[in-house]
Amino acid sequence: MHSEKIKIEEHFIKFLEIHSSTGENISLTILSELDKIGIDIKDCRGQGYDNGANMKGKYKGVQAKILQKNPKAFFTPCACHSLNLLLGDMAKCNSKAMTFFGIMNRIYTIFSGSPIRWSILIKNIPNCTVKRLSETRWESRIESVKPIRYHTALIRDSLLEIAETTNDSTIKSEAESLALNELENFEFIVSVVIWYDLLLSVNSVSKILQSSDMNLDVAVNGLKGLLKFLKNYRDTGFTSAIVDAKEIATILKINPVFKETRIRKIKRLFTYEQDDEPINLNKTPEEKFKIEYFYQIVDTAIQSMELRFQQFEEYSNMFGFLYSPEKLRNISENDLMKCCFDLDISLRDGEKHDIDGAELFSELKILRQMIPEEINKSIEVLQFIKDLQNPFPNATVSYRILLTIPITVASAERSFSKLKLIKSYLRTSMTQERLTSLAILSIEEDIASNLDYNEIINEFARNKARKVNFV
Repeated sequence: MHSEKIKIEEHFIKFLEIHSSTGENISLTILSELDKIGIDIKDCRGQGYDNGANMKGKYKGVQAKILQKNPKAFFTPCACHSLNLLLGDMAKCNSKAMTFFGIMNRIYTIFSGSPIRWSILIKNIPNCTVKRLSETRWESRIESVKPIRYHTALIRDSLLEIAETTNDSTIKSEAESLALNELENFEFIVSVVIWYDLLLSVNSVSKILQSSDMNLDVAVNGLKGLLKFLKNYRDTGFTSAIVDAKEIATILKINPVFKETRIRKIKRLFTYEQDDEPINLNKTPEEKFKIEYFYQIVDTAIQSMELRFQQFEEYSNMFGFLYSPEKLRNISENDLMKCCFDLDISLRDGEKHDIDGAELFSELKILRQMIPEEINKSIEVLQFIKDLQNPFPNATVSYRILLTIPITVASAERSFSKLKLIKSYLRTSMTQERLTSLAILSIEEDIASNLDYNEIINEFARNKARKVNFV
């Protein structure tokens, strides 16, 4: 069993090394590696990629090329990549949001630009440091906002200390600007609280989805819970953010009010044009901030979620009745029959079909009465059927396809990251065989840690010994 697994891992590592930039070349590489392993592409039903155009493209992407070979394969965009793109949509929805993360980067830059300035930060905040933003690291935004959220006063004091001790006029000006104009701005403090709440909720769901044993039903429930949180936060989040921001303002000893901004006038080219009436003319600065900033960020998040996770909704409509034994027991016979025949249609490709809807309905009517109460996951149901010597073939196929649909490509991302650590610039001359061996040792760490190295060394010495003792 382990030897077959390691053989597959070897081909996967080689694929990572020759990863190309075009969808057609990647798909050809995948197909060739599958042929070497002896896996038929017709048996590969779940596809999971990141959201790059070369992977998810409808016409020239990898998923399109795979579908040409196997029309019954299910393509799923990585949920964690989709959540990261969701955060990108929120951060770029208006100029104020872009400015906010620009300030985050400025704070990191001024501290990280010098060991002396970094030591001032560590001295004032021993257990926390500022972080840099990144478009690819999924947790970069929450890690960047968190220190500002809980250590605003200490970071301000660190910036003022830098301004007092530095001999560089540019650094002095930048530190004073960040400390006095940004961190003492109540609007910025409210933004910090709002972004921390939103980023924390998204990051929590992202961590759950990255689990190696994640199932589709758990992922769908997590995403629905996040969408529900965003809708509730739209109604109540601004009020709670103001309360938290006022507590921070009290520590900073600043006035917790929004500043009045001048209405920008647009130059008209022709005199007969009538001036547009300014939007929110009679609104207070707080109400303007809520409408133009808070609502826009949260609404962008809600719309992006509903757009990016439509595929999961389709899977819910297709496999939802199989998500848990509880759902299977509580569904009526008429609804169960409809779901079985709909699933039969979804899994058909011309005359070829995986299951028979009528037989699946008959099997599930019996199976749902036999499933023990302690079983509450779809994978446990499949194991239960297997222990019964598989008397329900259609149900077995349905559950296997459901459990094959990938949620994220987090494991593949970890493999890419691990390869960067193994093959560093100091090991540029490493051969493919050595790289593959080191990567397998890293992937199979649990097995490698239990090996008896003394026995391996002795066996290696016996096999490689030049002197042979003849009897």
